[in-house]
Amino acid sequence: MAGSSYGNIFKVTTWGESHGKGLGVVVDGVPAGLELCEEDIQIFLNRRKPGQSKFTTPRKEDDAVEILSGVFEGKTTGTPVSMVVWNKNQKSKDYSEIASYYRPGHADFCFDEKYGFRDYRGGGRSSGRETIGRVAAGAIAVKMLSGLGIKFLTYTRSIGPVTINEVNFDAHEIYNNSLYMPDADAALKASEYLEECLKSLNSSGGVCECVITGLPVGLGDPVFEKIDANLAKAIMSIGAVKGFEIGDGFDAAKATGLTNNDAFIMMDGAVSKETNHSGGTLGGMTDGSPLIFRAAIKPTPSIAATQHTVNKSGEDIEISIKGRHDPIIVPRAVVVVEAMAAITIADALLMNMGARMDRITDFYKKL
Repeated sequence: MAGSSYGNIFKVTTWGESHGKGLGVVVDGVPAGLELCEEDIQIFLNRRKPGQSKFTTPRKEDDAVEILSGVFEGKTTGTPVSMVVWNKNQKSKDYSEIASYYRPGHADFCFDEKYGFRDYRGGGRSSGRETIGRVAAGAIAVKMLSGLGIKFLTYTRSIGPVTINEVNFDAHEIYNNSLYMPDADAALKASEYLEECLKSLNSSGGVCECVITGLPVGLGDPVFEKIDANLAKAIMSIGAVKGFEIGDGFDAAKATGLTNNDAFIMMDGAVSKETNHSGGTLGGMTDGSPLIFRAAIKPTPSIAATQHTVNKSGEDIEISIKGRHDPIIVPRAVVVVEAMAAITIADALLMNMGARMDRITDFYKKL
């Protein structure tokens, strides 16, 4: 299987399956000298692990990370950082029935057609547990970037029909509710909506939003390495994501040039923008403004409600999916979205180091 790696210099390769012995990641390109320990990684993994509320799968996993290589005496060595999380609470028998049919909304059919074989236990590589490796790698990227003043604020913007009210926005509320919504009123309404979904054996989707601040001007390149294009690829590679927009996104199509353009102004002696319709990028490069994007996440396809499908013999059948599944995956996806954004920014920053000859010359003059 190709396509398990992402990045150019800060390169991330994930491995493992939902019901295999474990899952992990190898991260190439981590600069030497970054202070790093397992607790730095665990904090991020704890944000995505299952069983933390009634709106997530009841599967209980510690998701305890082990750093296998690339760190010595509390600092990265510049060699590949390899990490693993062992699976401990698999219940593969819950999935024995689905080996013979295709679940609506899942990758079962495409896997069978492409490879002629699939790991039906929890979805194998297409399971949400694949994101463990992404989150572990993203934790390193966030640690690296935070030391440079680059910060990430990622949260649930909407669940089903419930959207946060910008007037009520409170960043401190993000971690005060299990839905990671920065609006207490919206979180309550979303919880009530999800209760109805559970009663009807159904699920819900939603939207994650990420705001990145402290970015320099010029990350990304104007043609095939546009920062917004790479972010779109990174975020769209997350299994349940079905849409991506940056800045005003699709609303920009309804605007005019005059209303969509961000006027440049001088602020504190530096060039700035009066508005931020562009979402922090121009010409495929960061422009120094907060980079703002959103990811649309589909409803969990594994639901207990009766659905129509076909089996591998081509017969029409009715199914009700058993097993332990999230009625909504948006809250657990928040940290995955942040991780992929951080990986993309870290890679762009390392690539940007060679963008100007004068900076390269200045660097070597100091040696």
